[in-house]
Amino acid sequence: MQTRMKEFRARTNMTQAALADAVGVRRETIVFLEKGKYNPSLRLAWQVACALETSIDELFLFGDEDK
Repeated sequence: MQTRMKEFRARTNMTQAALADAVGVRRETIVFLEKGKYNPSLRLAWQVACALETSIDELFLFGDEDK
């Protein structure tokens, strides 16, 4: 799974630390999410999308969309 979190963070001028605080996780979790090394729970994906003022399907790209 790929993510557009970095792009959406830039749009909202939000740092990794600020996003982590907003959704109640450590900054390292945001780093792993942005690198695609961690798949979030549905709840965390929803919280991140809300914090970045977007939807889950805009924020996270799943592999089958390339086909």
